[in-house]
Amino acid sequence: RRRRGYDPVPYLPALAGRVVGSAEVSDRFLWDFRRTLADMYAENHYAAATEFLHRQGIDTYSEAAGVSLEIPEDTLLNKKHVDIPVGEFWVRDLHPPSMYYEDVRGAASAAHVYGKTVVAAESFTGGGYESPFALKRIADYWFAQGVNRIIFHTSAHQPLDTKPGNTMVGTHINRNITWAEQARPFMTYLARTSFMLQRGLPVADLAYLLNEGAPSTMPFWGAGLKPAPPAGYDYDYVNADVLLSRMSVGADGRLVLPDGVSYRVLVLPEVERMTVPVLRKIRELVSGGATVLGPKPSKSPSLAGYPAADGELLAMASDLWGDLDGVSRTRRVYGKGTVVWGLPPSEVLAALRVPRDVEYSRGLDADIAWIHRREGDADIYFVANRADRPQDVQVRFRVSGKEAELWHADTGAGEPAGYSTADNRTTVPLHLEERESVFVVFRRPATSPSRVITRTNPSPLAAVAGPWEVGFPANLGAPAGLRLAELVSWTANTDEGVKYFSGTATYTKTVRAPRSWFRPGARI
Repeated sequence: RRRRGYDPVPYLPALAGRVVGSAEVSDRFLWDFRRTLADMYAENHYAAATEFLHRQGIDTYSEAAGVSLEIPEDTLLNKKHVDIPVGEFWVRDLHPPSMYYEDVRGAASAAHVYGKTVVAAESFTGGGYESPFALKRIADYWFAQGVNRIIFHTSAHQPLDTKPGNTMVGTHINRNITWAEQARPFMTYLARTSFMLQRGLPVADLAYLLNEGAPSTMPFWGAGLKPAPPAGYDYDYVNADVLLSRMSVGADGRLVLPDGVSYRVLVLPEVERMTVPVLRKIRELVSGGATVLGPKPSKSPSLAGYPAADGELLAMASDLWGDLDGVSRTRRVYGKGTVVWGLPPSEVLAALRVPRDVEYSRGLDADIAWIHRREGDADIYFVANRADRPQDVQVRFRVSGKEAELWHADTGAGEPAGYSTADNRTTVPLHLEERESVFVVFRRPATSPSRVITRTNPSPLAAVAGPWEVGFPANLGAPAGLRLAELVSWTANTDEGVKYFSGTATYTKTVRAPRSWFRPGARI
């Protein structure tokens, strides 16, 4: 009664499959019932739990409600009521890959549109004893989807206090794994990258409005986002709550949220039904200068105000879309803004003169992941090479008037980068080793339209050959030591204690190092 404005009692038989009044009336009541459940899950479960825990001085992380089979929920509204939205990604895709992609993008969107800094993820689920080399490539991809805090799955569970450290379902990351003592550089890399990706605000051009019915979720299970976002542009999801209570239009036509995040285009879901309050707000935004892309709605999905609400909605839709049909007539100016129907997002952004945020030369097997944040006047881009080979790429960024720097999360070091500017964009040549990532930072005014940095290549000093003395720790089945003529895999050894050894061994060799190798500023 309070949320939908009418008495539900006469329509309750519809919950048992009975038709009340008509199929149309029953379907509308069921839409309202599911939408009411979604609102109450968010307010009476997630919000209530967070409010209670805040009184204990505890913040909340929650996947709210995560992947798997969907409930009648509004996933962004759920995550609004937790302190840190959480997504999930696995080492191996045991489910449709888009399932985890959409889950993480939903968590990131919830943080972006509700003014939250941290986006966490249940990370590396479903793995085994992967090495940091394997885990880094996976982490870099999800960093580029908005994650900026890693929650290891699994670290806390340790049912057997024996090496190599079994932990349950998930990648084994604990004090007993074979690389535990060498974990610091990898953990430092994750920490630095997370720190940088928590700086400032996310930059995206498209805001995709989710269907306001329940479940109101991202397109799980391989459905795919439609219309698909074009390459080189980023996007977030928004829900009806954000649209109605947090979104306004700026003087330049941008869709603006109170925390400073903004978008150039609002993309509507490809549905025929929309509630009157949502359409009224969309018309207000377009009239104020916004650009909206999507089909013309024809009726309300709700029983609230029925049938008069349908007439009001159709009148507003006709006023806003006019004679557009999405085929031969696709663009219409309304007030200070524009409504578009039937064109791909790339054409809409091109008409607004919004170039790609990131563009690079694409080889046949190029695999580059990226994300963009802005802190004050500084633009921060994270760029990762996910390929198992080095790549030399010319990356063009939507930045001008600033010099480029490279910041390396693995070492903590920074260096000036070469660059050239043209058409209000800056091109930076990047040499990325296999699975290497880098932050490209623009924070200082450029004193020249271009700069050339000569990359120094290492030159060999000497070859270190065998033999090697190898020492093994006690009580793990291997001999105390052995002598290897050359570096070979332990699995090729005939001694089963060596062949199946799992742990850390120590290689020892004396190398003659001339004084001439050690020059000021040189690295070996």
